[in-house]
Amino acid sequence: MLDIAEELNRWVEQGREFAVATVVAVSGSAPRQPGAALAVDSDGTAIGSVSGGCVEGAVYELCQQALEDGLTVLERFGYSDEDAFAVGLTCGGIIDILVTPVRGGVFPAALAAAAQGEAAALARITDGPSELMGRALLVRPDGSYEGSLGGHPELDRTAAGEALALLDAGRTAAVAIGENGSRCGRPLPLLVESSVPAPRMIVFGAIDFASALVRVGKFLGYHVTVCDARPVFASAARFPEADEIVVDWPHRYLESTEVDGRTVLCVLTHDAKFDVPLLELALRLPVAYVGAMGSRRTHEDRNTRLREVGVTELELARLRSPIGLDLGARTPEETALSIAAEIVANRRGGSGISLTGAHTPIHHDGTEGPAGRIGSVA
Repeated sequence: MLDIAEELNRWVEQGREFAVATVVAVSGSAPRQPGAALAVDSDGTAIGSVSGGCVEGAVYELCQQALEDGLTVLERFGYSDEDAFAVGLTCGGIIDILVTPVRGGVFPAALAAAAQGEAAALARITDGPSELMGRALLVRPDGSYEGSLGGHPELDRTAAGEALALLDAGRTAAVAIGENGSRCGRPLPLLVESSVPAPRMIVFGAIDFASALVRVGKFLGYHVTVCDARPVFASAARFPEADEIVVDWPHRYLESTEVDGRTVLCVLTHDAKFDVPLLELALRLPVAYVGAMGSRRTHEDRNTRLREVGVTELELARLRSPIGLDLGARTPEETALSIAAEIVANRRGGSGISLTGAHTPIHHDGTEGPAGRIGSVA
């Protein structure tokens, strides 16, 4: 439910009653992953999605019922052989959906934290005894927590520990712990949703291709920074959609700024005096992606220069160059699309080949959170 936290937080502030349906488990091919949510208020207004349309109508009715009776329910939806357009997933997968009326507890605090871009994790019991179903725990980055899952006194402490580990990784995932808080005993399934600040995209080189990439990066949910040593090019007028514009030598800025395992670095300068010191540093940082623009001749020359300054073959293997997937792109917008496609494929484990005629999965299990507030399932 944290994927629609901004809208739901406004509902809370307006005093609106609502119920939330959340995907808590997925088997096989399915359009949305755990954490995806649809909410319905008492006036019948709906936001979000749990299936891309396959079962939205049925889930909408479940939310309305939850508002009436105040009960939390777990419902399973799967493919229907008799009628592919019946209440089921036409893609062949199975999803479990938890429907919960939101009336106080830790939910308002969780929604407020996510809406404000604060790091927090929401752990909810998704199956088990009726008195525990839907109970939630809000976990902060310092390990403190609010609320209670009920049951054994150790349950909250164990659940908070699991949630904190996922929050540190920026991931949303289903986990199971013993109902008494131990590692043994009857398992109690939890969904832990992690809300983390938007991942960073740093674009080096204030050129026309960068302007298009900024727009695509914002669309994908990144916090986008443009960095260039030339003030005449690095300006708000040229990059109105960028979150931040920095006038500095690229390597010097990268040394001073904070990056993490979700950060993507796009080097578009294709100028050795900028690229070499920048990439020498970038290829040794624990970031998600490093790509550099340039022709194949530029790429070979740049690699030679990087080897001369001590960059190893293992470090060079991390470099995506020439940057982007082969889409036949020519315009800045098409080139930005090819770069973004490579970033998504790298994040999600995609092959980058056409799905037509391929035998690869359509949906991949990513190892990192999608851009934005909510991480992906492990």
